[in-house]
Amino acid sequence: MRINFRSTMVALLAVTLACVLSVGAMGAKAPVTLSFWPSSNPQEIEFAKIIVKAWNDAHPDIQVKMEPLPASRSTEEVLLAAIAAGTTPDICANIYPGAISQYIAGKGLYPHDTLPGFYDFIYARTPKDVVDAFTYKDGHVYQIPWKGNPIMLAYNVKLLRANGIDPKSLATYSGFLAAAERMVKDLDGDGRPDQWLYAPTVDVTWWQRLFDFYTLYIGASGGKTLLSGGKVDFENDAAEQVFAFLQTIFKKGLCPKGAMIGDAFLSGKIGSTITGPWSVPYYDQNAPEGFEYDFVPIPVPDGVQGPVITFGDPKNIGIFANSKHPLEAWEFVKFIMSRENDLLWLKITSQPPYRRGIAKDPLFVGYFEKNPMMATFVEQGVYTRGVDDSKYLIEIFDTISKQYDLCCVQGRKAPKAAVRDAAQAVRDILAGW
Repeated sequence: MRINFRSTMVALLAVTLACVLSVGAMGAKAPVTLSFWPSSNPQEIEFAKIIVKAWNDAHPDIQVKMEPLPASRSTEEVLLAAIAAGTTPDICANIYPGAISQYIAGKGLYPHDTLPGFYDFIYARTPKDVVDAFTYKDGHVYQIPWKGNPIMLAYNVKLLRANGIDPKSLATYSGFLAAAERMVKDLDGDGRPDQWLYAPTVDVTWWQRLFDFYTLYIGASGGKTLLSGGKVDFENDAAEQVFAFLQTIFKKGLCPKGAMIGDAFLSGKIGSTITGPWSVPYYDQNAPEGFEYDFVPIPVPDGVQGPVITFGDPKNIGIFANSKHPLEAWEFVKFIMSRENDLLWLKITSQPPYRRGIAKDPLFVGYFEKNPMMATFVEQGVYTRGVDDSKYLIEIFDTISKQYDLCCVQGRKAPKAAVRDAAQAVRDILAGW
C-alpha cells in the first residue's frame, strides 16, 4: 500500500496545531475585569464612557466594565448599602469625603497609600495640603483627591440689568435683600409674584443644606465648618445670621414658598441661584437663545472682611477593599487622573480637578482662554472648605435641615433658638444618645 507522504504530513501538522491550540486555550489567562461606578449625571457618564473605551482598547488584559451608580436618594446610601452587602464595585468616582468615616467603619475602602508609587503620583498632580486634608486620622489615605467644585452665585445678566441691579451689590446680605425686593414682580397681572431674585429650596433632604445653609455658613464664618475637634462649633453668630437671612427671604415674600416647576433660573423666573461649575455645560446646552449668565461669590453678612470662602463640594475616587484586583484598579485610576484626561474631564463636565498649577499649565491654558468662567471657579477654588469627617454627617445635616424648615421656611422659630436646638441635637448625636 502506498502512503501519500504529503497528506500524512499535513494531517500530522493539523493534529499538532490542534494540540498546541488546545493547550494554549487551557493555559490562556482570562482578562481581569474591573467594575467602575461613576456618578450618574450625564456629563460624567459621557466622560466615563470615553475613558473606559480608551482604556479597554489599549489594555485587553485588564477590562473595565462601567455601570452608573444605582438610583437612590444619595450616593452615600448606595455605597453604604453595597459595603454592608459586599457588592461594592472595584472603583467608584463619586466618593464624598464627609462619609469616609462611615465607609471605613464598614471596612469598605482600600488604604490607597499602600499602593505602589501612590505618593509619587499623587504629589506630582495634587497640592500637598489637599492630600493632607483627605488623609484619615490613622495616617492612611482612603480616598484619592480628584476634583472640587467651588460653589458660587450664578446670575441672569439681562434680568438683573433690566431691574437696575449691579451684581456687585449682591455681595452682602443687605445688598442682596434690597435687590430681592426690587426683583419681585407680578408679570402676568394675576396678583401673585412670578419673578424673584432667589428661590431657596424647601426640600428638607439633608444634602440640600450643603448648597444653602452650609455654603452660606462657611462664607459668614470666614471658613468655619460645623465641627472642631469632633465637637459642635456652629452655635455662633454666623449660623444665626444665615438663618436670619434665609428666614427674611421667606417671611417677606421675596421668594416662592414652594417648589417651582421646570428650571426657574433658565426660564427667567429667578435672577440668581447658588450652584457650582457643573452648571456651565448645563446652562450652555439648555438656556434659551440670548440668555446670558455669569458668576459672583456668594453673599456674606455685612462687615465680613477678606476673600469670600465657600463650600468646595469635593468628590474623590476610591478603590474598595473587596476588590480582587487593587493593583489593576490603581492603574486605571491613574489613567483617569492623567493630564490629558483631566483636560478631557474639564471640557466635558466643567468641574476643576485637583491639579497643581492648572491655570498656568500649557496643556490647559487654551481651555481657560476659551472658558473664562472656569478660570473664575479655579480662582475661587483657593478659598474653599469641605465637610467634617464624621460618621454622623448625614444625621447632623438632617438635624440642621429640620431647624432650617422650622425657622427659615415656616418662620415658626427664631434664628437663635433654631441654631441652639440644632447644636444641642448634634451634641446628643455625637455623644451617641
